[in-house]
Amino acid sequence: MNNQKIISILNNKLNLEKIYATGDNNHMEIIAIGEIFKGISQVKRQQMIYAPLINMITEKKIHALSIRTYTTEEWKKNEKSS
Repeated sequence: MNNQKIISILNNKLNLEKIYATGDNNHMEIIAIGEIFKGISQVKRQQMIYAPLINMITEKKIHALSIRTYTTEEWKKNEKSS
């Protein structure tokens, strides 16, 4: 699965400020940043990312998926602590 295709799918379905997708078909890592995550639990955030990608997961185009989600404020704090 092409990382740019995943980014494109998520951009079309979700109102995200930034999306990073790395990896290959065996293991993908997605970092998604946007205000749509404000006040939403980590489980619900992951479900929001999974939903547009579910066909690729069930068709085994993506084998394993690691998701990290942040609001803009959380991302800024994360960058400072890195």
